[in-house]
Amino acid sequence: MKKLVVTFLSVFAIVLAIACTSESDSTETVPTTDKPVVAVARVGQTAPAFTLTSATGQKHALADFKGKYIVLEWVNYDCPFVKKHYNSGNMQNLQKKYADNGVVWLSICSSAPGKQGHFEGQTLLDRIAAEKSNAAAYLIDADGTVGKMYAAKTTPHMYVIDPKGNLVYAGAIDDKPSTSTADLVGAENYVVAALDAALSGTEISTRSTTSYGCSVKY
Repeated sequence: MKKLVVTFLSVFAIVLAIACTSESDSTETVPTTDKPVVAVARVGQTAPAFTLTSATGQKHALADFKGKYIVLEWVNYDCPFVKKHYNSGNMQNLQKKYADNGVVWLSICSSAPGKQGHFEGQTLLDRIAAEKSNAAAYLIDADGTVGKMYAAKTTPHMYVIDPKGNLVYAGAIDDKPSTSTADLVGAENYVVAALDAALSGTEISTRSTTSYGCSVKY
C-alpha cells in the first residue's frame, strides 16, 4: 500500500510539472501587446500604402500613382542640408526634369506642430512658392505616421518606388553629406542614378544608402 501511494505521488508530480511547463510555454508565446502592427518600408518589397493631405487641402494616396515611378522626398525647408539643394535650385531642377519624364515627385513634411519645418495654411503655401518647388504635391504628415512607416530619419531622405509599387531605392540624395552648395559639383546623385537606370530598363546598382541631413522633427 505504501509503495502504491509513493508511485501515485510520483506520477502526480510528473503530471503537475508537465502542466506547469506547458502553461509557462503558452504564456511566453502569446502576444501581450495591443499595439497595431505597422508596415515598415524595405527596399525590394512593396512600399507601404498611405494617404496624406496636401498643402492645398487635397488628399493623395500612394495608390493613386500606381503604374508610375514615384519619388518621396522628406523635406524641412529650414534645414541647412535641405537649403543646400533648394537654394542652389538642384532639387527643383530634379523635380521638373523627372516630372517631364512621367515621374511623380512628392515632398513630405513630418515635422510636428511647433517643430522646425512645420507650416500651416497660407504660410505654408507662401513658403512652397518662395522655394519654387516643382513637386507634384507637398504632403503634410504632422503626426509622423508615414515618416515612421518609412523610417525617415533625415531631411532630405529619399525614396524611389517603381510602377509595380515596389521600393527600389532608399537613402541619401547624394554622396556628399555637407551643407555646402559647392559640393554639388562632382557629387554622385543616388536618386538620379536610380531613376535613370530604372527608366532605361537597366539594373539599379545602388539601392540603399545611409541618409544625411537634419533629423526629422517628429
